Amino acid sequence: MTITQLFNIANLFVLPFWVLMIFLPKWKVTQRVMASYIPFVPLAGAYLYLFISSITPENAQALSNPQLADIARFFADEKAAATGWIHFLVMDLFVGRYIYLQGQKTGIWTIHSLALCLFAGPLGLLSHILTYWIAKKFFLDSETETTEVGEKTASSSST
Repeated sequence: MTITQLFNIANLFVLPFWVLMIFLPKWKVTQRVMASYIPFVPLAGAYLYLFISSITPENAQALSNPQLADIARFFADEKAAATGWIHFLVMDLFVGRYIYLQGQKTGIWTIHSLALCLFAGPLGLLSHILTYWIAKKFFLDSETETTEVGEKTASSSST
């Protein structure tokens, strides 16, 4: 399999998970799939393969004390760029999963944050944090807050 094929497969692989979280968040299949870590295993495996195969002694030395120019030269290589892109896919999907699960738990609207996360991961996370703060401040009822505080207290006392 070529680097381009692996890159294309990874791009397509993540799309069904995003579609499920954004368009079918309440569906039992979505809930079951996103409760699992299984979606990350193939992506992490592809990342591991590319990471190991793209590291040379020169790259390892440059990455051990990263300078912007060294990172730019590293990512100029097609294999290194594919490695970095799959890293983004894995991490953005993981953050999207977190946003999705938090939305399911709290009832907070997440579609906008998930869409942002799909295209610009950190902006989706920021959107979710702001949405959560606003919802907590203005819209969540005291019963929801009491439940969350009780869950946090129970989990902290059991450790």
